[in-house]
Amino acid sequence: MDKTVVLAGGSGYLGQSLSRYLKEGGYSVVVLTRGMERFEKGIHYVHWDGQTLGHWIDVINGSYALINLTGKSINCLYNEKNRSEIIRSRVDSVNVLHECVLNCENPPEIFVQAGSIAIFGDTKIPCDEDAPYGNGFSAEVCKQWEASFFGMDLPQTRQVMLRIGIVLGDGGGALEPFKKLTRFYLGGTIGSGKQYISWVHLDDLMRLFMQSLEDSAFIGVYNMTAPKPVPNKIFMQTLRKVMKKGWAPPTPAPFVKLGAYLVMRTDPSVALEGMHVIPKRILDQGFVFKYPQLESALKNLL
Repeated sequence: MDKTVVLAGGSGYLGQSLSRYLKEGGYSVVVLTRGMERFEKGIHYVHWDGQTLGHWIDVINGSYALINLTGKSINCLYNEKNRSEIIRSRVDSVNVLHECVLNCENPPEIFVQAGSIAIFGDTKIPCDEDAPYGNGFSAEVCKQWEASFFGMDLPQTRQVMLRIGIVLGDGGGALEPFKKLTRFYLGGTIGSGKQYISWVHLDDLMRLFMQSLEDSAFIGVYNMTAPKPVPNKIFMQTLRKVMKKGWAPPTPAPFVKLGAYLVMRTDPSVALEGMHVIPKRILDQGFVFKYPQLESALKNLL
């Protein structure tokens, strides 16, 4: 069996982490990137535009698996231009990869799509994979994303959608801004503090990607979060405890909105909204988390 995995959009924090993990697991890795074609640290980077078929189809033909991580970052102001790019970057990449797989003489056995728990909208109600979809821009993006992924039949390829939560890892990712705030005694409750943070340790996420590749029972949609989500207030308390920092003043919602627009240049909903997500299907299929509790996860990373 060819052990090549093709990562579309694999140049970011998650993609770089997954590339290293797959290589350590014995896979060859090819990354589809909008950058220049090159070989770097044992990884072949191949240029694509995320929208149209090109010579990059050759690296997918005959590969073992395809993983799509493509998508414009949501850490931006949700103006008309950015909203359009957020949707288009996700839907266009799914559509062209589907077209590619259908045109392959030897299509990959597995197509794993990275999705988001934002499909549930801003909710404190526990959501497993069968929970109703939410409302709002982010939820609408996810609905279109998933509809595109499952909207075309790939008869020779197993399809897996991983709805990923807030990834806590070392050296980047979502934990970095929380660490910076806490280090300067600004790691207090954000907004009401009642919005849930459905998080996952990077190591557990990497292990689930690997299991989705190697376990043929994995098919369809999975929530990829730790089984113990917490409200923002508890998240920040736990982070301060692990970092050995004392009380920090809360940041009321109006100040969060002002800082998001003027300083961070991002939409305040990223900080003020949350989802209470339960990874029911992966637990039912026997996946065991190394870091099911927030405190143990943070102690490992800090």
